[in-house]
Formats: sequence, structure tokens, C-alpha cells
Amino acid sequence: MKRRSRLALAVAAAASLAGAILLGWAVVVGPGRLVVRETRVRSEGWPATRPPLRIAVLTDLHVGSFRNGLDQLDEVVARTNGAHPDLVVILGDLVIHDVLLGRFVPPETTAAHLAGLRAPHGVVAVLGNHDWWLDGTRVREDLERAGILVLENDATPIGDGARRFWVAGLADLWTRPVSIPRALARVPADEPVVLLTHNPDVFPGVPARVALTLAGHTHGGQVVVPFLGRPVVPSRYGQRYAYGLIVEGGRALFVSSGVGTSLLPVRFGVPPEIAIVTLSAP
Repeated sequence: MKRRSRLALAVAAAASLAGAILLGWAVVVGPGRLVVRETRVRSEGWPATRPPLRIAVLTDLHVGSFRNGLDQLDEVVARTNGAHPDLVVILGDLVIHDVLLGRFVPPETTAAHLAGLRAPHGVVAVLGNHDWWLDGTRVREDLERAGILVLENDATPIGDGARRFWVAGLADLWTRPVSIPRALARVPADEPVVLLTHNPDVFPGVPARVALTLAGHTHGGQVVVPFLGRPVVPSRYGQRYAYGLIVEGGRALFVSSGVGTSLLPVRFGVPPEIAIVTLSAP
């Protein structure tokens, strides 16, 4: 019995030590381990007459969260530009609220750094729940002063002639009235459209005419536990729209894990990312 007790104590001690090491890694290393991830999406909604569209997706920047200050934001801008996207989209949540070990960074400062983004088709954004919890009008004006177009239940044409496409953007689902019909109202039925939303929970209502829906908000759960998945995903659909490319009924959704952290300053198995999505015809 004594040997078994000693063995049990040793196993418990080893498990505790391993847990402490993993937690330390998730706090100290994980939030700062920025990666660039490439994803290809072949969509029936993207005409074969259009060249592939290379989109840099930045979301949930939460500038000021632990290990995610202005230095990391400058790295995000530099690495995004280095990926040579055709279009950059920002899917909301520039700011943070009450994040352990974090500090508030004004949206004016964040927007000034984002002004360094470069792409032939420009930079288009939507706002997220944290932006509106602070002051959505303020965040929008800051982004627009930085040369970034902000959409809310509206769309904008990009390009000319036979190669024209549209980018539509929705209001934030948690804080504002969302209207997909209003966002798509100006888009001709025969022209392709990419839809931006902070929250992926709108996806069941997105019509088939949309070539690709891009979303953030979930942070990919921030933590992936082996064999268990993502314990916490801020979505009414659980893990269904937690992360990555999801195809339902021929419609495509891509959800990025974003850059910053919210609530707890941890990332494990879900590194902060710049997502590069290449949209093309099948």
C-alpha cells in the first residue's frame, strides 16, 4: 500500500508540474506566437473570369492584451504587407476590456499604426462588440481617418468593368441591428461579393450568392485541449463555427482565430494569426 501511495503521489505531482508548465507556456509564450496561415477557398460564387483574390484577414486585434502591444501590432502590419495581399480586411475588436495583465490602448493609436497596411484594393473593416462597448462611433472615425473604409450593413464595389467585385460588411451581432438584405441591396445579382462579419453566428442566414463569408470573434476558442476540443467558444453554435474553413450547403465561411486575447491572456494550440485566404473559382 505504501508503494502504491508513493506512486500515486508521484503521478499527481508529475501531473501538477506538467499542468503548471503548460499553463505557463499558454500565458507567456502562446499569446505572442504570431503565425501567418494560408487557406485556399474554391467557391461557386467566384466567377472563373475573375483572377484569384488574395485576402489578408485581421481580426480581434485586442491591442493591449498581454504580449500583444504596439510592437506586435507593428509586426502584424509588416507581416501582412509582406504577404502581398490584394485586399486587407479587419473584422473588429480593436480594443480590450478588463483583460488580466493587459492595458488599454486607445483606438486612435491603434488606427494610426494600421494606417501602414498596404494592398492594391485597400483596407476594409467592420466593427466588433468590444468596439461598440467602448464607443463604436469613435473607433469608426479613427479607422476612417487612417484611410480604412468601415462598413455596417452596406457594401462597396472594388475594381472596374468585368473584374469588379463587391465587399459587404455587417453590423456586430451582439450590439447592433444586423441586416443581410440591406448589406447586399446594392450588389448586382451577377457580380461576386465577399461578406465581412465580426460574428460567425450570422452564417446560417447568408444567401448562396455570397462567394465567401469572413468572420472572427471566437478567437478559435483560444485553447484547444487534446481529445476534448475547444472548451469555450463564444457562439450559440458551440464549436460548429469556432475556427477555420466551414462549408455548408455549398456556402463557404472562414473564421480566423485573430491576434489578441480576451478575458484570460492564454492561447494554447490556437496561436495568434494573420490569415491569408485565397478565393478562386472551383
